[in-house]
Amino acid sequence: MRSIGGMARDSGLSVSALRFYDRAGVLVPAWVDPVSGYRWYAPGQLDEARLLARLRRAGMPLADIRLVLAGWTGADTDLVQQLLEAHLRRLERGLSDARGEFSMLRALLDDREKSMTPLRTATARPALASPELAAALDAVRFAAGTDPELPMLGGVLFDIEGDALRLVATDRYRLAVARVPVTGHGGSRVQVVVPLPLVDAMRALAGGPEPVRLFVDGDRVTLETGGGRQVAGRSLDHDFPDYLRLISLPAGRRAVVDVAAFRKAVQEGPVRTGEVREEDGAVFDVSVIGADADGTVRVRDDGTDGGGGVSGDGGRVAVNRAFLLDALDAGARDRLVLELGAPTAPVAIRRPDDEDTFSLLMPVRLDG
Repeated sequence: MRSIGGMARDSGLSVSALRFYDRAGVLVPAWVDPVSGYRWYAPGQLDEARLLARLRRAGMPLADIRLVLAGWTGADTDLVQQLLEAHLRRLERGLSDARGEFSMLRALLDDREKSMTPLRTATARPALASPELAAALDAVRFAAGTDPELPMLGGVLFDIEGDALRLVATDRYRLAVARVPVTGHGGSRVQVVVPLPLVDAMRALAGGPEPVRLFVDGDRVTLETGGGRQVAGRSLDHDFPDYLRLISLPAGRRAVVDVAAFRKAVQEGPVRTGEVREEDGAVFDVSVIGADADGTVRVRDDGTDGGGGVSGDGGRVAVNRAFLLDALDAGARDRLVLELGAPTAPVAIRRPDDEDTFSLLMPVRLDG
């Protein structure tokens, strides 16, 4: 007999998925301990679980999976063959439809680009406090992307408008924003995406007591101290996503957490292992968090009672554990505000004394 943990390890299905398929009657364990409720699986169920994992990865509907499993070991495999072929045709039709839609989107995007003037062609020379710039870079650097397929995310957006410089970074799964007051910028809005090597050089230069000045001239970006030291380089030749749309979220429930205590709870608390991000196949650990009715944020043991977001009954939301720990560190405060909304809404980590510096974590869809 295999324990549920052993079955998860050997089959490719997570523990939470096995629990879900048990409740759904798709893969029922051979024996359940009547006292502890712990699930045990017979040796012959491993092949069935591996088959189930393959069908799940192929995106087959649960109703069809039931029939495939029921007919897999039978002498007549016609039904199984027909179900597999029907699902393959659905996937092919979906891919064909998606290709058509993407062709139309590319055409619309080409027309739009012809009529736009990039903000990165302008010039700016704002002055700002060096310690504040250093703190802002620390607050966003962790969220920058490293995917070579998305080079526009491989840097930090410097968005200069009015009396503020906003720094923004995202890798699609997390996003961080920080604001730095500036003086001496009376022109139009300017945006440049500063590559990470130059960002890190700026951080090494910033932090001292003397003010610094940021020079943007087309694709040339320079940071210079009052003493004449400087770092310079070229910005990325890409437009950054409209982050203002990404941060326009419905208000969620806010709860203040003691960072040291909450960080310890995340590190030592229950974790869902082996979750897979569908977009790129990355495997990572997941923490399930939720806020009780009294506002206490806790790390939960699982997400099996419906997944879901945060509600009055202590609902749950799952996030990448490493990303959550990074965001807590980048918050740079003893206490932070966690804003938890709907199951599909990002989790916001905010500073209680600075609404303009925050990070967002995309929720993780739990198996089942």
